[in-house]
Amino acid sequence: MGGFGGIVNLLGRKVDHILVRATNWVGDALMTTPALAALKDNFPEARLTVLAKEWVAPIYAGHPAVEAVMVLDRRGRHQGLTGLVRLAGEVRRRGFDLAVLFQNAFEAALIAWLARVPLRLGYGTDGRGWLLNPAVRLGPEDRLVHQTEYYLRLLSRAGLAARPSRPVFHLSVEARRQARKRLEELNLTGSFLLGIAPGAAYGPAKQWPASKFASTAGMILDQTGGAALVFGSRGDVEAAGLVLNLLPGRSFNLAGRTGLAEAAALIQCCGLFLSNDSGLMHVAAAVGSPLLAVFGSTDPTATGPLGDLVRVIRHPVDCSPCFRPVCPRDGHPCLDLVTAEEVAGAGLKLIERRR
Repeated sequence: MGGFGGIVNLLGRKVDHILVRATNWVGDALMTTPALAALKDNFPEARLTVLAKEWVAPIYAGHPAVEAVMVLDRRGRHQGLTGLVRLAGEVRRRGFDLAVLFQNAFEAALIAWLARVPLRLGYGTDGRGWLLNPAVRLGPEDRLVHQTEYYLRLLSRAGLAARPSRPVFHLSVEARRQARKRLEELNLTGSFLLGIAPGAAYGPAKQWPASKFASTAGMILDQTGGAALVFGSRGDVEAAGLVLNLLPGRSFNLAGRTGLAEAAALIQCCGLFLSNDSGLMHVAAAVGSPLLAVFGSTDPTATGPLGDLVRVIRHPVDCSPCFRPVCPRDGHPCLDLVTAEEVAGAGLKLIERRR
């Protein structure tokens, strides 16, 4: 039980069914997977059900620790106050013994409380401490660690064993089948594939210019041959189009045209992946692809990708990291200092290392 026995004794019975409230963003969700694995290690006989929004659900659907995924439908059945009460009822009927709340929102604790889950473990943030038992204190030092460690500390502070590991995206058989079919349709089976993710949801201060992505891709493909696949959500279609318009040779726009699971399987097929600090950056690291990530306004100490074939390119300036979505200066100095030649050179070295 890894020291969690005191809390189990409060419950008065064995923990058989655990609810995990997932975080809402792809990168954050992947960074909870080490804590999810640790939770299963502590309760190997328990069933784990993850409550997640639709766009992150594929991360958990294939995870070996997870038995089921409940999809949080904010646009439909779980919308508004009525939907929240309906969701609490659905959770209650499943008879959970313990809720582990990786999401820090007040609402996550309220749902578990309304559902009468006996044990509700989470950080005591957002005025929700009274809804939790136990509520784990969140100190200033906890905001300075990598996010994977942040979620592991939630468990260790409650007495659970929390062995560090790297985020992993477990791909389903169906996702791999979809990826193979896509590559066959594009006549790319056996080709070297360069993945590119030029978007970033947070704002332009995280987005390296499209022209530099295109220049970098051109230099790499000149050496490797093959083709470029440009990835992103529906919100990244414009950024993807800018890169494609400047990219010579064979290139294909997949932005907004794949689900997350298929995108992850295709990214695993890439010989190199170029990205901003984004959810797809974490996907590439979690499926083991060679990855080059360009950081601007954010801090890789807390949210950087983890892996053996991962390289972060960053040139901090006097205001870095500012965490602003839009740079208040002329241009984006921290991004402007990163050159296409530098990134292409680092990318070719990563390709050689993988070989």
